Amino acid sequence: MDKFWYLSNAKPDFLKMPTTYKDAGVDIEAGDELVRRIKKSVRSTFTRNVVTDIGAFGALYRADFRGIRKPVLVTSVDGVGTKLKIAFALNRHETVGQDLVNHCVNDILACGAQPLYFVDYFATGKLTPFVAAQVISGFVRACKENGCSLIGGETAEMPGFYADGEYDIAGTIVGVVDERRIVDGRRIKSGDVLVALPSTGLHTNGYSLARAVLLRQFRLDEYIGELQATLGEALLTVHRSYLKAISPLLSTYRIRGISHITGGGIEGNTLRVIPKGLRLQIDWSAWERPAIFGLIKEIGNVPEEDMRRTFNLGIGMILIAPPIDADRVLHVLKRKRERPIVMGEIARA
Repeated sequence: MDKFWYLSNAKPDFLKMPTTYKDAGVDIEAGDELVRRIKKSVRSTFTRNVVTDIGAFGALYRADFRGIRKPVLVTSVDGVGTKLKIAFALNRHETVGQDLVNHCVNDILACGAQPLYFVDYFATGKLTPFVAAQVISGFVRACKENGCSLIGGETAEMPGFYADGEYDIAGTIVGVVDERRIVDGRRIKSGDVLVALPSTGLHTNGYSLARAVLLRQFRLDEYIGELQATLGEALLTVHRSYLKAISPLLSTYRIRGISHITGGGIEGNTLRVIPKGLRLQIDWSAWERPAIFGLIKEIGNVPEEDMRRTFNLGIGMILIAPPIDADRVLHVLKRKRERPIVMGEIARA
């Protein structure tokens, strides 16, 4: 019966040893160190509307909307997906934080909103303060560039839940738009023009397919002539924010719809804002796709249909406007050194 000792009340000495939270894999001191590392930089994003400091149970933001007649709050939540796998492999973590904030900013910009504040979630198996601080430095940088505050977040250490050296991030953004200036696509008409702004690469979508294809043939540190960069550098290119380019146009020109090109591609995302009875008429030859998309298509023998519904193909945001306004928008964007593209129009279904 000796093998059943564990059923008796008499426990061996090693089972009587105290077990701490740290023994179980959660290091509270590492969490405290992370807070010390990020406190100053996070505070640098605060505006006068931020009421609480870091560490409160809830983040408080003063709802002061001067100049907005009927403020409507706009919220979006997202993650970065398997682009994180590239960050893990290269041990580069600052850009994915920027990706997340910019992605969320673009989502609410598609409704005409200005960002107010952002909150994040960082989860890992074993907290490494230096790595987490790098990620959060990306949040800070993008929040400052977009004029919003990083007012709160959650860091979760969950032993055994994530592979060693890996983590996940998610973020929620809150913005505001005057009710009369909401961009929702309802006024889109046949003949309206699609004005597109280029992406900086894959942004944050399609990485599962891109990794499956490209990593068969290339190393992440391998320089690829077509990309004029290493594969890793090309894949970690930051998902850009379009706020500064597009926001000033919204109060001056009739922009009837905005599409942020994420998972689902150009058609899938733009159809979300098109009223029934209308369709997209896209000139797929109107722009030159960035080299990375051609590389994925060629090496993986990926069908064109899959390319179109998986990737942005070099288009990050699409503005839908009447022809006269579209011409003016093109002129203004070019003056800002943007590279707008007329890529089609709205037609009757």
